[in-house]
Amino acid sequence: MKTTDKRTILITCGRGLADLLRQEVEALGFAVDSAHETGVEITGDLTAAMRLNLHLRTAFNVLVLLARFECRGPDHLYIQVGRIPWEDILPTDGYVCVVGRVDTPTIKNTMYANLKIKDAIADRMVQKTGCRPDSGKDRDRAVVQAYWKGDQCWIYLNTSGRKISDRQYRRIPCQAPLRESLAAAIILTAGYDGSETLVCPMCGSGTLPIEAALIASRRVPGLLRTNFAFMHTTLYDEAAWQGMRAEALRQSKKRGGKAGFRPARILATDIDASVVAAAQRNAQTAGVDHLIEFGVCDFADTEIPEGEGIVVMNPEYGMRLGDIEALKQTYQRIGDFLKQKCAGYTAFIFTGNPELSKKIGLRTSRRIPFFNGDIECRLLKYELYSGTRKHYADKPNTPTDPPAG
Repeated sequence: MKTTDKRTILITCGRGLADLLRQEVEALGFAVDSAHETGVEITGDLTAAMRLNLHLRTAFNVLVLLARFECRGPDHLYIQVGRIPWEDILPTDGYVCVVGRVDTPTIKNTMYANLKIKDAIADRMVQKTGCRPDSGKDRDRAVVQAYWKGDQCWIYLNTSGRKISDRQYRRIPCQAPLRESLAAAIILTAGYDGSETLVCPMCGSGTLPIEAALIASRRVPGLLRTNFAFMHTTLYDEAAWQGMRAEALRQSKKRGGKAGFRPARILATDIDASVVAAAQRNAQTAGVDHLIEFGVCDFADTEIPEGEGIVVMNPEYGMRLGDIEALKQTYQRIGDFLKQKCAGYTAFIFTGNPELSKKIGLRTSRRIPFFNGDIECRLLKYELYSGTRKHYADKPNTPTDPPAG
């Protein structure tokens, strides 16, 4: 197996994000072969996989297909995995983590399937090199990923390791933070590109404004990470990787440097001073603290600059009855805030509670489905007209479709 070998590459994402992911992949110049609810497939080599890891915002993992085969049981799995040339992929003194998903009547225990794969890899390595790689649960080095469904099995080299959405800037996550890939998807779906004001009340740990600042400044998200799983394989081309990083750094400095491009104002507030302090530190780690204006206040007291812009909010949506009762007033106040202070803006409210969203009391122009983990959510879009609706209709339309990349 060589670095330049063309193979199927599966790029995974959260449920509902495949369309955005497809746009990102195509914006990078790749042709998408197929797509499904939680991912897209392309054809490419390991260099392509490295580039995808570096640039994608809405993805989870970049998986390079090593083998697909009919699998009749655990022993057959062991035999087939043992036919893969692991000695061409893993260093003799390396480490491998095996993760998998099993949906077959042949076996019910995913851990047992993973163990058979580990044994097959280790035995092949011993036979070919005389060395047995270490293994464990840590995904910070080489990662092998398996999907076994029915009588078909796919074995992938997971080139990401930890999810791409783990940007590693959120050192202080606070309570129930949005995953970075989901926050980026929300900002992209809002049509935000840095050209107009963005206001993020209830900012929490700052994921929404930080992802917005990264998008506005065209900062390549993978630059925030120093470790990917592909670096721990014998296929890793360090010169090619450093060239990609250098080009990405030039792009980021040109667009987002302190002396260069500055987007329109990004304002982020929260009522908890300690939360805002954590968000500021996270933004500093991400290198975009100079692009965001943080403030401590109740969301209803957030400054709304004159003119037009975008408001994005991610209020709590409660998992217990007491929470929901207490949040009804909050959602009513959100509606009042939007009506009274945000005329001329477009608002996006992300929530997983449709009953609470009714308390906002405004008509939505779109209800965009998303998933936050297993929770089905909606991104609610509100056109907050200034003056009469007819007068607003004379203005250019607010973009409703997410931009590429």
